[in-house]
Amino acid sequence: MQTGAGAPRGVPRFRDVLVAPRNWALWRQGPRVVVYCLLSEAAAVVLALRPFPVAVDRRTLLILAVLLVLGVVQSETGRRVERIRRRVSGTPHINMTSVWTFAGVLLLPPSLLAVLVCGLYAHLAVRSWYRLQRVPVSRTVSNAAIILLSCYAAQAVMRLSGFADVRSAFTRGWAGTFAIAAAGATFFVVNALLVLPARREIGRTPEALFGTWSDNGLEVATLCLGALNAVALAMLPGLVVLALPPLLLLHRTVLVRQLEVAAHRDEKTGLYNSSGWHSLAERTLAAAARQNTTFGLLMLDLDHFKQVNDTYGHLAGDAVLRAVAEAIISAVRGRGDAVGRFGGEEFVVLLPGIAHPDIGAVAERIRRAITTLKVPVGQLTITGLSTSIGMAVYPEAGTSLQRLLDAADTALYHAKATGRNKVVHVADLA
Repeated sequence: MQTGAGAPRGVPRFRDVLVAPRNWALWRQGPRVVVYCLLSEAAAVVLALRPFPVAVDRRTLLILAVLLVLGVVQSETGRRVERIRRRVSGTPHINMTSVWTFAGVLLLPPSLLAVLVCGLYAHLAVRSWYRLQRVPVSRTVSNAAIILLSCYAAQAVMRLSGFADVRSAFTRGWAGTFAIAAAGATFFVVNALLVLPARREIGRTPEALFGTWSDNGLEVATLCLGALNAVALAMLPGLVVLALPPLLLLHRTVLVRQLEVAAHRDEKTGLYNSSGWHSLAERTLAAAARQNTTFGLLMLDLDHFKQVNDTYGHLAGDAVLRAVAEAIISAVRGRGDAVGRFGGEEFVVLLPGIAHPDIGAVAERIRRAITTLKVPVGQLTITGLSTSIGMAVYPEAGTSLQRLLDAADTALYHAKATGRNKVVHVADLA
């Protein structure tokens, strides 16, 4: 995206994002993403324009105005934080518009709900996201369409439960409470599922697909605040402004957490970096010493990786590293295992509680997963990757982290010296 005269370099002016349709970033996303985005946007438009047999009164219009104003105020006061959060986020980005859109689900008819979603996302696009070149206008439109479809799914659950809005839920006690909870759960699930096909690269792990537990906990928290906002607007409208202080505090708390995570993550692969992995490994070592348990270490080095960079370029090499990282994560046992990148093409895996016979099975599974990788790079596909792996188990191979790493490293280089693309246990060398 080019900058105009007088604009700071790298910071586009608003008129620069109003490009001709033929130049939209959407067309560069691939046929699957293009078709899905157009279909989802068309579905959102059709549903928004369908007639709804409820008259819109002044009170409903006032509620729409309050939600729009508060959503804009929250966006403006948290704009700087939102930009930083999006830049450091390595997983699907969770914004906080659900505080206002879910309140709209419980209070507004479908047509006004569409106005609310479009208004909030138009403001976000203009004031918060247009400076981030990886959030083009087409992506903002797609996000708004997906949110609107999620809102309509949640409204459908409310109406199937026999409630027109949150006011009618008041009259039925627990039945109304369960209906609102079901609507929130529907919004959460439908939104998570609708986002996946719109992504150019779909991850292979649950975290890459749906975000971390903290990401999803944030979305649940905003939905809860949205339900409380709806109750406040229906009963004591003035209380709705009380949602702003905790919401802004939550915004900053989430940013601090994201920055802490980013400080321990490798930028290219999303794995633990060296310092983050060492910190976790030291805690695992201390726990194993206290509890008299075992854990394993794997050290991996991609074979002939320099040839990938020399043949296809460093951007292709980065794509290979990301694919290898995902392959390793998919091959380990679960959340307790920790995968790190030590730099270059070297990776390390921490396997808490593993015994000698089992570590070889995990290592072999990783080796096979890497040999079957097919990494698309532009019009080409990189295949024929392999890795050499060294293994060590605490406490047999050492009682300090450095001794264990040295032992695994010795086994790794023995694997390289004896033919590559193999797994070697340090105990076998003795």
